[in-house]
Amino acid sequence: MTEKKPERQIPESLIFHLRGAGVVMLCALLFLAGSYYTKDQMVAVSNMQAAKELPVYCVQTEKPRVALTFDAAWGNEDTGKLLDILAAHNVKATFFMTGGWVDNYPEDVKRIAAAGHDLGNHSENHKNMSKLSAAQQKKEIMSVHDKVKTLTGIDMNLFRPPYGDYNTLLIQTSKSCGYLPIQWDVDSLDWKNYGVDSIVQTITENPHLGNGSIILMHNGAKYTAQALDTVITKLQEAGYELVPLSQLVYRENYRIDHEGRQISN
Repeated sequence: MTEKKPERQIPESLIFHLRGAGVVMLCALLFLAGSYYTKDQMVAVSNMQAAKELPVYCVQTEKPRVALTFDAAWGNEDTGKLLDILAAHNVKATFFMTGGWVDNYPEDVKRIAAAGHDLGNHSENHKNMSKLSAAQQKKEIMSVHDKVKTLTGIDMNLFRPPYGDYNTLLIQTSKSCGYLPIQWDVDSLDWKNYGVDSIVQTITENPHLGNGSIILMHNGAKYTAQALDTVITKLQEAGYELVPLSQLVYRENYRIDHEGRQISN
């Protein structure tokens, strides 16, 4: 069936002036659209916006808890150091691993699991998942899932998209595979190799840091292991309890707001 066209077209001159004008002009466009489109068409646009699904960026909680997470995709030179530092502070974290990393470092996967840390899925090949079909997305997720299951007996259920790249299809696909999709609200920027002090400051003085924050780090970044002890100490001195994601996120009876904040119902 042919889609019904708008009753009137927005003038090209208006589109030209609005292009690149940002959020304020976008709101103006939506206001003006009421003059150009029917009520049914505006409702359809509203429903499309409401249908967009988001991963968990952070968690709403009154408890002063935050989660340290490490993406493991390349190298493992510092994995042992990270685990030793976490153990010294009696802190549990979450490690998101690619299939290639699992293949190359199976003993480290077992050690992470044995130490009581969460094992997370970071896809098989670290691709931009939003560019894949649902079938391809499922294959990327379940391939590494099966590898970790064979190695450790653990059924992973936390998924972080490579590069933080996702779309609604990926959110739906990951959930259909039994996974809760996870992002972050505090980025250490450790992968930029700015140094130890930069990592510490970027995390502990981050304007987004608060109860329920999810902190992104990388096990293969140059200065992460050197910064971790101080990061943990400063977070604990600030009153935060560091917990694995499995103890921070909600598994049922929750909603996710427009900022990606998971809220218990």
